Amino acid sequence: MERVCFLLRVRKERIEEYRRRHTEVWPGMLDALRDAGWRNYSLFLHDDGLLVGYLETDDFAAAERAMAAADVNTRWQREMAPFFKAPDGSTADDARVLLTEVFHLD
Repeated sequence: MERVCFLLRVRKERIEEYRRRHTEVWPGMLDALRDAGWRNYSLFLHDDGLLVGYLETDDFAAAERAMAAADVNTRWQREMAPFFKAPDGSTADDARVLLTEVFHLD
């Protein structure tokens, strides 16, 4: 199993709406994540816009490919793009910074 952690930056003026949107994630998006092998997925958001994501999966590269092929993910990414500080035209997936695990307590 792979543990994956990443960082993104939510635009400060969009934080409250970002929080609200994640109380009503589309059921199809939730299904796509599960079907792609994303487990134990969490997002943590600081008041300054720092977003930390964590998930567990058997094969992150395969999970990313499955999400990239999911139409619902394309639509969700398009909806969410304005929330992130990222280069124009990029999605949150493009802008995320993956972190390297240096310790894990089993």
